[in-house]
Parts: sequence; C-alpha cells; structure tokens
Amino acid sequence: MNLFTYSVILLAAIAVALVLFSPRKGVFARWKQRRTHKARSTTEDALKHAYDCEHRGVGCTIESIAGALSLSVDHAARLATQLESGRLVRADGNALRLTPDGRSYALRIIRVHRLWERYLADETSVREADWHLKAERQEHRMTAAEADALAAQLGNPQLDPHGDPIPTAAGEVPELKGDPLTSLKAGEFGKIVHVEDEPHAIYAQLIAEGLHAGMIIQVVENSSARVRLEANGEEVLLAPMFARNLTVTSVPEEGRSHGPFATLASLRPGGSAMVTGISRACRGQQRRRLMDLGIVPGTTMTAELSSLSGDPMAYQVRGTLVALRKEQAEQIVVSPVSVSS
Repeated sequence: MNLFTYSVILLAAIAVALVLFSPRKGVFARWKQRRTHKARSTTEDALKHAYDCEHRGVGCTIESIAGALSLSVDHAARLATQLESGRLVRADGNALRLTPDGRSYALRIIRVHRLWERYLADETSVREADWHLKAERQEHRMTAAEADALAAQLGNPQLDPHGDPIPTAAGEVPELKGDPLTSLKAGEFGKIVHVEDEPHAIYAQLIAEGLHAGMIIQVVENSSARVRLEANGEEVLLAPMFARNLTVTSVPEEGRSHGPFATLASLRPGGSAMVTGISRACRGQQRRRLMDLGIVPGTTMTAELSSLSGDPMAYQVRGTLVALRKEQAEQIVVSPVSVSS
C-alpha cells in the first residue's frame, strides 16, 4: 500500500469517526440527545397527568399513567419508581400523589404549554386545531426564563385561548369558575369560558362547530339524548358527553346579544349588511388583516362578485373591493342582513 492510498484511508476513517462520535453533532451524540429528551418528555408528561388527576379529584395510578402516555404497564411502573426516587411523587396505597416539588415541576410545564397556545392564537396564523399539539412539543423545550420572557411579551395573560388559567411563575393557578354546559336549562343563556382540549377528537368536533371561549350561547334543548343550542345565529347539536367539555357562566339580560345576527357568508351578491363584530375564534394575523381592511363594528359591507365556485366572494368595504374566502366570511358577524331579490 503506497503512502497516498494509506493517507486516503486514514482521512476517510477520521471522517467516519467524526460523523459517528463528534461530541456535539455526531450520530451517537444526537441519538443520546434524542433519547434524553424523550425520557425527560415522558417524565414531564407523567407529572402533568398526575396533576390533571389531582385537579379532577381522581386517583393517579400506574395503570392510568400507562393509558394516558400509551406505555406498557411495566414501563409505567419503572417510570413511577423513578418519579418516587426523585421525590416528585409519593405512593399512597395504589395511588401516586404529587409532592410539592412534583407539583411545582408539573405547573412549570403547564405554564409553558398554555403560554405557547396563547402565543399561537394571538401572534400566528396556526389553525386552532393545531395549537395543542404544537404546544405539547414546545413545553418540553422552553426554559422557565424563556417562558417568563414570553409571558411579558404577551402582557402576562391569565388565560390560554381555551379559557384554561395560566399558572404564574410562582406556581399560583387562578381559579376557573363556571359549570358544564349541561347544567343550563332550555331557554337559558351562557358564556363559554372554557373549551376542554382533551380528548382531541371531542375538541376537534367542538371547534368544527365554531364554539370558542368568550362566545354567548342559548340552550334550546337539554336532554339525556342531546343538547341543542344557538350560537352566532346558528343551531348546534351536541351529544351530552361533548357538551360537558364546555364550561359556561350564566349571562344576565343586559349581557346578551340581540339579533337578528348572521355571518357575512350568508350574503348573496348585491346584499348589504353592517358588521357587528369579529368572532373571537378569529385570532392573530388573520384578525389583524381583517381589521386593517376596515372590517370593524359599524362598517357596511356589500357582496359584489362571486367566483364560479362561490368561494371566494368579493365584498365592497369602505370603497375598496376585497376578496374573502368563505371560512373568513364566516368569522364576521353582521346585522341586519339585506338580501337582494
């Protein structure tokens, strides 16, 4: 073997060694980092689950951890042992209870999660259905100092966009007041103050119906088979199990909206209406864009032109023609509606 060939082989070996064993960016280093991150995320998810059980007044067990985190019972048992060794939980018979340190740790993770959801809702155009999953990932990456900086940037909000209280940096949790939607009788008005975002399948259905925190609703029917309500002038039908994931407070007469109300999407070409508000489900950049176009309460809008498919529609707003998609028009509440013949 000549010197050149030997040098090439040596350089290739060094290159492979660097790729595999570089202390910061090597394959093994990145594998170790991912494994460490996954282990920490699992620990933090278990603490969140224990806090949720405590908040709901139900027992946290090895089996409930396994179910909530999609782990085997053996894996959950090992995890519980680690949490107990770290003095984050203590065994109380078959139940696991958070220690003060464990509760503080759980609240730090919950604080990051809810702050990040608030940020996604107010400062980005991320779809509401994606807030929770994105916050689930971010909660394991952000430090306490970064969370405090984000809170200051957002004006130290007390609630996330679902109405959940955001723990303070000191670990204090504002009290959430209200009752399940199922507590209202037919004819009663309520204000949605909280939309439970788990399980995700139920949450997705609630937002698909356009229900959100801050909305005023009226119960039309409440039975063991269904809950029928009116929201933004439209009828919504929910199974009681879904309705229980909405927390409401009663609304006095002076706080109720009086119709008739509809959304801008109900206008036909030639019809005009006055804007009475923008749904609180419309947030962040999308809300700012509508307001920048002059779509604010008191503005009169006229449906001018429709595309071949009917979506988008062109509207006359303060002397300017703007095109809005149907999903945007459905976020704009108008009254009264004038429909051309």
